[in-house]
Parts: sequence; C-alpha cells; structure tokens
Amino acid sequence: MQNIDNYNFTSKRAIVRVDFNVPLNNSFEITDDTRIRAAIPTLKKVLEKGGSLIIMSHLGRPKGPNEKFSLKHIIPTIEEKLGVKIKFAPDCMGKEAQELSATLKPGEVLLLENLRFYAEEEGKVRDLAADATEEEKKTAKTAIKESQKEFAKQLASYADCYINDAFGTAHRAHASTALIAKHFSNNKMFGYIMENEIKAIDKVLKSPERPVTAIIGGAKVSSKITIIEKLFDVCDNMIIGGGMVFTFVKAQGGKIGKSLCEEDQMELALTILKKAEEKGVKLHYSGEIVAANSFSNDAETQICLDNNIPDGWMGMDAAPSTIDKWEKVLRNSKTVLWNGPVGVFEMPAFAKGTNRIAQILADITSKGVFTLVGGGDSVAAVTQMGFANKVSYVSTGGGAMLEYLEGKELPGIAAIRE
Repeated sequence: MQNIDNYNFTSKRAIVRVDFNVPLNNSFEITDDTRIRAAIPTLKKVLEKGGSLIIMSHLGRPKGPNEKFSLKHIIPTIEEKLGVKIKFAPDCMGKEAQELSATLKPGEVLLLENLRFYAEEEGKVRDLAADATEEEKKTAKTAIKESQKEFAKQLASYADCYINDAFGTAHRAHASTALIAKHFSNNKMFGYIMENEIKAIDKVLKSPERPVTAIIGGAKVSSKITIIEKLFDVCDNMIIGGGMVFTFVKAQGGKIGKSLCEEDQMELALTILKKAEEKGVKLHYSGEIVAANSFSNDAETQICLDNNIPDGWMGMDAAPSTIDKWEKVLRNSKTVLWNGPVGVFEMPAFAKGTNRIAQILADITSKGVFTLVGGGDSVAAVTQMGFANKVSYVSTGGGAMLEYLEGKELPGIAAIRE
C-alpha cells in the first residue's frame, strides 16, 4: 500500500477527498475552521513534494446546486491556511473542471464545487414521486448506482493519484470515498488525518495500556448499545453518563421523575449490566445528579440521587460528587476513550459535568495517559475549553469513529487497503 510520505508526487496531480463540511454563519463566514486546519499537513505535503492539488469535499446536505452550500465561501480560509492562490471549478463535473485539472502545474491548487450538488456522490435517489411503485423505486436505485460509477470515473480522470483524508465520511460508500479508489490501483493512499485516526483508535482497540476506561455519554442507550458491548472486550472500567443513565436506573426499580428514559430498552439495560459483570468490566454510573424542574437553562435545580428523583423533576447533569468518584477511576487509568457528554451540554447551566471531564482528561494526558476524544459534544467541550491540544487525540469523525469502534469495516478505509 502506498504511503503519503514515500510516494513520489513530482509533476503528479493528486485528487484529495477532504472533509471541509464546516459551519458557516448567515454571512457565509466559517465559525469553526478545525477541519480545514486538520487537512493542511496532507495538502502541503503534496505541494512540497512537487505535485499539484485537486481538492474535493461536500458541504451540508443540499438537494442539488445551492448558493448557500457553495464551497466558494471557504476559499479565503483555505488560501490563508495553505498560503497558495486557489482556482475554483464551479461545477465538479463540468468542462471547466476537466480543463482546469488537465492544465494544473506543480504547486497549483484547484477546488471543485460541492460534490453533493450531484445525487451521484451519495448514490441516493432524489425526486422520486411519493406514490412510486416498488418496481419504480428499484429501477431508480439501479440507475443511480450506475451513474454513481460514472461520476466516480469522471472525478478519477482529473488526477494521477488519489488521497482520502476525510475520516468523517469514511463510513459511507460514496463516489468520492469508496468508488473513486478503484480507479487508482497502486496510486491511492491515506492522508495524515485518516492515518492518525486509524492509529489512535487501533491504540485503544488493539494495543491499549491498561487499565482502560471508556466514558460513554449521550441521551440514548439504543444509539450506543453496539459500542458499549464491543468495548466490554477492551475495557476495565466503563463510565456511563448523560440521559441514558436513567434507562438503567429505572430498569432496576429507581425513581427517575420526568428524566429521559427509553422504556423499550430497559430489558436491554439489564442485559448490559449482566454482560459487564460476566466480562469483569466495572460499570460506574450511579450516584448524585443535578435535577431540574424543567428542561431549561433557567430552571430551578437540586442535587439528588439518580434513583430517587422527585416527581416532576428531571436529571440534567452529573453532580460534583459523582464526577469526584469518576475522577479517581480516570486518574488510575492508562488509556481513556471519551464519547458523549455527561449532561445537557448545550445548556451552560448543565455543562459543568462535561466540562470538568474535559479538564480531568487534559490533566491526566499531561501525566502520560493516552486520551482519545470523539463525538460532537465531547469534541466541542475540549475545543471550547481550549484543551483540544491537551488530550492525545481528537477524532474528526463522529459516526465514522463509532462504526470503527464497533468493529465495522469502513468503505473509505477498505477501498484504500484493497
């Protein structure tokens, strides 16, 4: 398999799939450029080694060409970070894209317009009549899959080699991540983001230093069940936080007031407790919580046990005493994985527990613990508090990281390894 460090890019055009799906405000200004900054080392490597760049990405979820989702808005930021003037193809499939890529000189950079302006990128059927028959749906699906192959072939025709550096979309079998790679038999490779993501997750899954602790937060047990069970094979401890705690508590007969609870998952919660015991994994979740009398930042609050919440009140955050207990576990660990907040993080009043976890992780990292953070709110917490560079690794792909942790083969990774 080719490697970005040993590949000869001299006079070659490299088409690079990045994840520049960045948040924009109403004036089309980028509010968080983390993803762009993360991809710069890969892009610079190609230019430094005598190649030219064709950059492709998606932005948002457009249902066709849409000014709001045009990648032209992010050109100034890429130019500033890369230090190179950027050419722009206003249609990733158009004649202009073909001509611009064919005439690229070493050191030059071309950005293609949003890949998702075409349904072929995702291979999803658009604009199907609501009353379409099963046969019509089947025909439409077959047609889009065929045109998706052609779409990938055209993108591939622009370049001499392919680099996938979009870990955030590695779990999708899209044209620009999985299909395009088939056209570059021995001229395809991972960029640094992909390489580092795989290394960081493999360090937790395959060769961790023990004890290993996973902090799994978030609202629903149902969305985290596979990862919880998979991590039982790796972990010594598991801290369960966030709204999903109350499904476990209620399943064991606790009083949870108006707290979030997946009634249909209570049986599953009991099975998880049993499995943890069988695997010798110590589960940490019970304790005091911050309860509120309404789902609001300005609600009245009180601290109570998670299995004795008064009627009409709901659990909103882990209480300081609970974080104190968890801190002891974390400080005795050598490897820590964190996915998901331990409270209603989007409300400042109930973000204290999550922010304190971020603080603890930054501190134990400085003492030699390997810390991997992934998942939107966990990443937001370490970033907002200025700790993104103080943990061992911050994953750029929420869904992709979860699926990789669950042991699934990701199409974007498999396509390069083939």
